[in-house]
Amino acid sequence: MAVILAVILLDRVTKLLITHTMAVGESFPVLGRLLSCTYILNPGAAFGMLEHQRLFFVLITAAVIAGALYYRKQIRGEGPLVYWGSTFFLGGAIGNCIDRIHTGLVIDFIDLHWWPIFNVADIFICTGVGLIIWSLLKTELKPKKSS
Repeated sequence: MAVILAVILLDRVTKLLITHTMAVGESFPVLGRLLSCTYILNPGAAFGMLEHQRLFFVLITAAVIAGALYYRKQIRGEGPLVYWGSTFFLGGAIGNCIDRIHTGLVIDFIDLHWWPIFNVADIFICTGVGLIIWSLLKTELKPKKSS
């Protein structure tokens, strides 16, 4: 639970820093042409999908939280990759949900120029999903013992 709260806090602090120091649409280079800080408001999910579906995203996040609470013992039992993956995913999902509840729009600002602009919560969501997939692949690709 502490890690989930830390992810949410890190996401909120970065978003508050952006919203209090930049105007929507403003951008500045951080690492030359590799990375910029570009403040946008995203009305959808990844790649702008499902724009303006605020209620849908809030309900999905609530369902994911409920599922994680219900299955928390099983998640812990699946090993560290699934546990940390679920923890990171939940923290990120809640971080973006806070934006959706507050304004209906998600604050994005990390701009790689070759990928859609994203935020800290998105990093944790993707890392979490990656860890869960890694665990599944390790389990599925493990040689089966013959009986």
